[in-house]
Amino acid sequence: MSTLAPADIPVVILCGGMGTRLREASEKLPKPLVDIGGRPILWHIMKTYSEHGFRRFVLALGYKSDLIKQYFLDYRHLTSDFTLRLGGDEQPVFHQTSGTEDWEITFVETGLTTATAARIRRVAEHLDADRFALTYGDGIGDVDITGVLAHHQKNGLLGTLTGVHPSSRYGEMRVDGETVVEFNEKPTLADGWVNGGFFVFEREFVDKYLDDDPAVMLESIPLQQLARDRQLSVFEHEGFWMGMDTFRDWTELNGLWDTGRAPWKIWED
Repeated sequence: MSTLAPADIPVVILCGGMGTRLREASEKLPKPLVDIGGRPILWHIMKTYSEHGFRRFVLALGYKSDLIKQYFLDYRHLTSDFTLRLGGDEQPVFHQTSGTEDWEITFVETGLTTATAARIRRVAEHLDADRFALTYGDGIGDVDITGVLAHHQKNGLLGTLTGVHPSSRYGEMRVDGETVVEFNEKPTLADGWVNGGFFVFEREFVDKYLDDDPAVMLESIPLQQLARDRQLSVFEHEGFWMGMDTFRDWTELNGLWDTGRAPWKIWED
């Protein structure tokens, strides 16, 4: 299996979801633009990949795609201080280097209601390396993406996914007699793994396992068949991971950020 530098590997981010369970925060926005600490969760995901050396992103767009495009078209203006002299055709003078990430972003319209497998298939022409990374536009964590890539290359299979431990929605108690001696609001369930995204695939996975059927989810037929073919490995992530599925998740993620306890923030300001 060939070795590719992260900078040469496209990162596909699935950005087409409507976020219906996050309506309080996303009614006017596509889910990937819902903010954590004033920046879209999509930005946080891209910063995480960037810290591991990735710089080429392919956004598989759907719901309210125009807002995602406009955010990045306006990115430097939105993230920098600048002086603008009106009355002429002069360009803004920017006063700092923030907002100048070395990212190459390709925006691809993949359909409003298209399921995840077909969204990946519809960005295939932009996957110009032997390997590509893939993640969801609403999941964040302190995942060792360098480790995921090394694990994938070592195992030599067509696909690798990151396994995470799910957390319970219910409070967990430890009881001594009739007295509660320990209470955990959202305990992590140590037994079992769930799909946390942060995939790496060989390019041939797209041609062999995906078609343009807009109803097929990646997590159904393609990954099930890949597993039956013994071509799917798992990178076990024991650290922090959360999918931003509900208003409660959004509130919790913002609380972590606002108090300086965001585990996924591995970059310097």
